[in-house]
Amino acid sequence: MNGTLYGVGVGPGDPELLTQKAVRLVRDCDALAIPHGDPEKCFAYRIACGAAPEAKDKPLLCIDMPMTRDKDVREAAYEAGAERIANALSAGKTVVFVTLGDPSVYSTFAYLAAKVSAKGYDVRWVPGVTSFCAAAAALGEPLCTDREPLHILPGGANAEEALAYSGTKVFMKGELGPLLDAIGKTGAEAQAVENCGTEDERVYRTRAEIPAEAGYYLVTVVKEEV
Repeated sequence: MNGTLYGVGVGPGDPELLTQKAVRLVRDCDALAIPHGDPEKCFAYRIACGAAPEAKDKPLLCIDMPMTRDKDVREAAYEAGAERIANALSAGKTVVFVTLGDPSVYSTFAYLAAKVSAKGYDVRWVPGVTSFCAAAAALGEPLCTDREPLHILPGGANAEEALAYSGTKVFMKGELGPLLDAIGKTGAEAQAVENCGTEDERVYRTRAEIPAEAGYYLVTVVKEEV
C-alpha cells in the first residue's frame, strides 16, 4: 500500500506557532522532506525541529529547490524531488514536506504536490500560520476590517500598479528597492516586519525606518488612508 505525502506549514519562524496537527505529523511520519539540499541551511527544518525534537532523528529527503527564475532549471528540480518522494511513498512511507508559512501561499510545495499527485499518490495539505498574519500580530494591528479588501502580493514587482489597489496591500519578500521607491512616489505610509517570529525579528513602524538592505524575510504592509 502506498504512503501519503503531507505538505505541512511550519509558520514564519516561531516553533510555538506550529499547529498541534503539524507537530503530530512531524513526530509520527516515516520521513521528512525539506526544501533544501543542506539541512543545516533549511529554515523550515530548523523550525520543525524546534517544535518537535523527534524531527532530528527522521530520515531526510533533501529536495534541492534552486532560487532561480529559469523555469527549466526549476522544473527539473521539482521533477527530481517529486520522483524521490514518490519512491518513498511507493514503499509505503508517510512523508511530511515542511514548508515555511502555509503550503498554499507562494510555497514550493504546490509544484511538488501537483507532480506527486499526477503520479497517482495521495497528497494532503496542512495549513500553517502565514508570515503576513504573524507580521500583523507583531505590529499589533488588523490587516483589514469591515469590507476592506486585502491584497497579498509577491515582492516589489509591479509595485506602482499594486499600490493603486483599494484596501490593504501586503508585499512578501522579493525586490525591496523598487517597492520602497514606488511607495515613496505615492507618498503612502508603510510598516514592515523582518524575520518575524525569530530572535532577529525587527519591526519598522514607518516607511523611513525600513532599511533598503533588509533581508529576504520581510513583510511590508501598506494600508489605504481613510
